[in-house]
Amino acid sequence: MTRKELESEALKLDPKARARLASKLLESLENLSEKENLDLWAEEAQRRDEAMDRDGDAGKTAAAIFKEAASRLS
Repeated sequence: MTRKELESEALKLDPKARARLASKLLESLENLSEKENLDLWAEEAQRRDEAMDRDGDAGKTAAAIFKEAASRLS
């Protein structure tokens, strides 16, 4: 069964069953080995780096973010 097929079948479950499945899946992520966690973070860092390379203007400085947040709170 492919991932898409599995997702499709999971989405056919009733809400309680989907919630139980989601809970079990999230719990399984809490039990990853240190290597699995490091690999996932490395993949995420690579994805973000590639996104920044595609759109160099996508990133904002901390100062710009704080200034924007402050203006929204005013």
